[in-house]
Amino acid sequence: MSALPTAARVVIIGGGVGGTSIAYHLAEMGCSDVILLDRNELTNGSTFHSAGLVGQLRSTVTLTKMMMYSVELYRSLSADEDTDPGWVESGGIRLACTAERLEELRRQVGWARSFGLPLEEISPREAQELFPLMSTDGVLGATFLPTDGYLDPSQLTYSLAKGARSGGVLIATNTRVTGIEVDDGKVRAVVTDAGRVEADIVVNAAGMYAAEIGRMAGVRIPVVPFSHQYLVTSGFRTEDDLVSLPTLRDPDLLVYFRQDVRGLVMGGYERDSRAVFLNSDNVDMIPGDFNGRLLDEDWERFEEIAANSGRRVPAMREVPIRKLINGPEGFTPDNEFCLGETEVRGLYVAAGFCAHGIAGAGGIGKVMAEWILEGEPRMDLWEMDIRRFGRHYQSPSYTLARTRENYETYYDIRYPNHEREAGRPLRRSVIYDWHRSHGAFFGEKSGWERVNYYESNVDPTLEKFRPRGWAGQNWSSAIVTEHIATRTFAGLYDESSFSKFEIVGPNAAKALECLCDNRIARGPGKITYTQMLNHRGGIEADFTVTQRGEDSFLIVTGTAFGAHDGAWIRRNLSQNGDIQVRDVTGAYSCFGLWGPAARDILSGLTSQDLSNAQFPYMTAKEFTVGDVPVLGLRVTFVGELGWELYCSTEYGARLWESLYEAGRPHGMVVGGYRAIDSLRLEKGYRVWGSDVTSDDTPLEGGLEFCIRWDKEGGFLGRNALISERENGPSRRLCCLVLSDSKAVVLGNEPVRIGEEVVGRVTSGGVGYSVNQSIAFAYLPADKAALGMLVEVYLFGDWTVAEVVDAPLFDPKSERIRADSSIKGS
Repeated sequence: MSALPTAARVVIIGGGVGGTSIAYHLAEMGCSDVILLDRNELTNGSTFHSAGLVGQLRSTVTLTKMMMYSVELYRSLSADEDTDPGWVESGGIRLACTAERLEELRRQVGWARSFGLPLEEISPREAQELFPLMSTDGVLGATFLPTDGYLDPSQLTYSLAKGARSGGVLIATNTRVTGIEVDDGKVRAVVTDAGRVEADIVVNAAGMYAAEIGRMAGVRIPVVPFSHQYLVTSGFRTEDDLVSLPTLRDPDLLVYFRQDVRGLVMGGYERDSRAVFLNSDNVDMIPGDFNGRLLDEDWERFEEIAANSGRRVPAMREVPIRKLINGPEGFTPDNEFCLGETEVRGLYVAAGFCAHGIAGAGGIGKVMAEWILEGEPRMDLWEMDIRRFGRHYQSPSYTLARTRENYETYYDIRYPNHEREAGRPLRRSVIYDWHRSHGAFFGEKSGWERVNYYESNVDPTLEKFRPRGWAGQNWSSAIVTEHIATRTFAGLYDESSFSKFEIVGPNAAKALECLCDNRIARGPGKITYTQMLNHRGGIEADFTVTQRGEDSFLIVTGTAFGAHDGAWIRRNLSQNGDIQVRDVTGAYSCFGLWGPAARDILSGLTSQDLSNAQFPYMTAKEFTVGDVPVLGLRVTFVGELGWELYCSTEYGARLWESLYEAGRPHGMVVGGYRAIDSLRLEKGYRVWGSDVTSDDTPLEGGLEFCIRWDKEGGFLGRNALISERENGPSRRLCCLVLSDSKAVVLGNEPVRIGEEVVGRVTSGGVGYSVNQSIAFAYLPADKAALGMLVEVYLFGDWTVAEVVDAPLFDPKSERIRADSSIKGS
């Protein structure tokens, strides 16, 4: 073992396909001061036993783009015999054996069109012509993507390693990491059995060992090693039938196939999963000598998949089996990659590839190299960002439960508003039991139990509003009841799960002004809706800021975005050591009271003057409601007069009960988040993560009214916006109304004008006050004219929609600023 250099700009831990891809792309971007370390030989973790399938179409735009880039890279590598990773662009088939699965495939055809992938629907007979070994029994339809394929994972790794070495990267195998030094919240060095290496950046690309490496730096990486199996048959195809086979997936039978010379590789996802190497506390404890090894064959768990494979490919019932591969793979609780910078500055992670790391390796290496060298990713990676895992994933048992559920339901159809069950209930509002006793139907977000709607509000006469198809799954007429009652009288909503941060300390106002595009230091009691932007002008956060004092602020953001937004704020305030960023989410209950009768209801419980003159829109005051001291914010996310009322949690139950009793005589109903979503659609309110993301600017997203161009000192992202303003945004977020009110979008549907796909849907649903099916979509700026007719692709059919002016309901926002009770609608 030769001595290592004592310092490097970047140290990568892990010599699998992920680590070598990052090294390759760093070198390609001109960064050669890189050391890659592996405890054994390259590929000897999980990479060497991967099945090697490469499928591109995924559930998000970003992930699909990453997979598409991978294919481009593998093509280019295969052009040179010295770097050929064994890439075979065979195409890929996916079968549907139920009507529901066929609908899913048709929806995927729509996704593919919005991503530019040549996915097409084919008949069972056409599928059999492409894959002659398959039986068409029970097959209703299929799709074919000609650019999918497979490769040799080890060859790919060595090809990437060769490219990295030629770019100056040092690769040190048989070098075990024994520690990571952290000082003042920043990574300083990596300690190995071959010496200590100081580093500005450390990348944990250790695959199934990632959690162990993370613990060396005091960081929790929610990756669990699971057994994942597939078999390889002996060669049974004759020279006469050796046509090249595409990959084949039959999710209804839980199986996949790919060609292996004259035989087949066949695997799947068992319903009886098994995590491995966990101790009694569910902490991974992988043996130190587990390198380049497999787990024992587990035919009992593989039996269902083996039997199913014979139903789809009858030859599998008789063909000799050469070997069963049982290898450990790192899986995450949501089956998405775990990427990005951790809470330790300079310590990055790229792990948890969930058995599709080979397909994603090229894209992973590219986005990680950009992130490392530029300080932020070039595209929206929130779905894969480690920050999406909140503090509740510090629990190994909770992490295990969620990961197991995801593994075992990998091939299940995910209908809209599907709710996961594992690990629930975990985080609960102080009035959770009240909700249960009053018929609440709960959803879950970031571990919080949240009311979707109340079964007690179900009204059979409103079934006429049920959307057709998938949008009608997990739907309830209670949503309509709660929506209409809020517009007509009032609605009371438990929003305690909203993420809340207190920002306090000397110069907090000045520091926040540099991060927000709007002016937020306008005096105590003022509320500001604002965004925080990245250097590209993309929206990294979207929330309200309430000024409590000269250098004291309250930020309220979405339930699922607290970890992300908190990390973004802390990272950008890290040089301001005297400013404190405190997550106070669990310290306060929050209840929203909105509707025409909201002022009348609240007036009966307080002496506070609630008039516009004394309590105008977008202001905050401290007062008492009943016997409870509250902070009242006159804001809305439903487009009605009302307040968000915050109180210390020990007062929460009393406050809710007081509001409930006071509201009943006024026709008020209690409601859930599904009603809030339909209400916000009518008002054109954006949701971060779908309508606006880090890839979208305020000018594109219709939020230019928030930008204060002349702020002293400017703000992060301003230069990018100035350039965009001079040239004009290339696209704009538009509101569409579909011609068929029962046709409801789910997100990511392509939008076309004529025969050209020009955009995709970000979000949508039904606005029950206007009785219209609404969708938001980004369209080219020169085609975003009001009255423009477009078409939206829904499950195989194109539905006409019109670009309309938003908001559709109360366009002048007169109801929000009402100074007296108004008639409902």
